[in-house]
Amino acid sequence: MQFIPANIRGPLFMIVSTGSYLVNDTMMKLATAGLPPYEVLLLRGAAATVWGMPLLFMLGYGRQIPLLFERKVLRRNLCELAAILCYVVALANMPIADSTALGQITPLIVLVGSSLLFGEKIGAVRMALISLGFVGAVMVAQPTMQGISIYALLALGNAALAAARDLAGRKVGAEVPGMIVAISAVVVVLLGSGVAHLVSEQWVMPEGRHLLLLAGAGLFLIFGHFFIFMAYRVGPTSAVAPFYYCFTVWAVISGLLVFGQLPNALAVCGILLVIGSGLAIVSLDERRRRLSIVA
Repeated sequence: MQFIPANIRGPLFMIVSTGSYLVNDTMMKLATAGLPPYEVLLLRGAAATVWGMPLLFMLGYGRQIPLLFERKVLRRNLCELAAILCYVVALANMPIADSTALGQITPLIVLVGSSLLFGEKIGAVRMALISLGFVGAVMVAQPTMQGISIYALLALGNAALAAARDLAGRKVGAEVPGMIVAISAVVVVLLGSGVAHLVSEQWVMPEGRHLLLLAGAGLFLIFGHFFIFMAYRVGPTSAVAPFYYCFTVWAVISGLLVFGQLPNALAVCGILLVIGSGLAIVSLDERRRRLSIVA
């Protein structure tokens, strides 16, 4: 991936990650129409494991499999487990626009956390652009927010735990391959969702369409985990986190292609705001890079 310019590598990885996660979420949303949420997670995790383990050996990481449970990797992925256990219940029981909108606070938490924990400087201009991106994301999602429910609180919990996951991922050593971290997340969530299913749900026999949907979801899940981890590894948080808002753009595309839902004028304006703020942040970073070279 060295052929990709360094200043856009992190944002590009985040765009690919959010797109992969959205395909996964769309397939999961379709599957939860006939299956309990934790069973959906369990079956998706099984599919992702079937996809992922051979991939590790194909990439030459067979000897590094013990790193799946390395302490810092495990800490990151336990946050992922807690986040997804919250999110899948919220996704199954509230409008996807509402759960998506609540998830948009994740980049803001990540940025504040990076400033406090790692001393990263955000700056007034960048903060203003990030805030514009947040406004645009909410304009796209257009939540109904008909009162605070337990599912809304679960969606907020998902956002906070996802931010904790990304901050914890910053502590994972450079010697740990990104694909190892991704497959570790798959395995941890598989085990955790299995326990949650046994404790709280009854098994429902999946149909063929459920298995096909969750096989596809498992494949895209691996790419989502891999690229979001790599995005924060190769780029500064302040440049990468705002591109999490692309999730809402992908959600509009999914709504159009899968559910036949055309975006209204407000959503189109929100998309333009998200894209514009992201491009402005990349341009700002490039300008600073050139000035530092000249200096």
